Amino acid sequence: MSPEPTHHAPAGRIVDAHQPSPITPAAVIPAPVVAVQPDGVPTVASVVLPDGRVVTGYAINHARPEPVAAKPVVSRAAVNVALGGVGFLAVCGGLLLLTAFITALAALVQQLIILAAVIFGGFIAVQVLTGKGHHKAGTTVNIRRAVFKRNHFHG
Repeated sequence: MSPEPTHHAPAGRIVDAHQPSPITPAAVIPAPVVAVQPDGVPTVASVVLPDGRVVTGYAINHARPEPVAAKPVVSRAAVNVALGGVGFLAVCGGLLLLTAFITALAALVQQLIILAAVIFGGFIAVQVLTGKGHHKAGTTVNIRRAVFKRNHFHG
């Protein structure tokens, strides 16, 4: 078992003990006694306890509070705040979807521009690279000096 704790004041510290001051009987003022007349003769009730003893006494009729108008379970302000929060979340969700759609559309346009640049660049590269160094086969045209006399062509 563990040793019991001992409470000692640390060395070099002075401990002050405060004692409560008793209430003098002259300071106690008794409450005034008010006589209350019952509405009628109260009924006497007897109760038999489990050990066989009988206890007899007056039955006390408790005062019933007046019925209060039924209040709604939740106040109108709380309903308005909740509906405002739901509306705000719906707007935020819509804005989130809208920004996601705009981002996806921008990415699609960017990819289409890159695809068009690659295709056009490839077409230009093919034209440049195949034009030099290769002889195309086709119709041979011999050009000779043509003579124009009196606005007539003599070939």
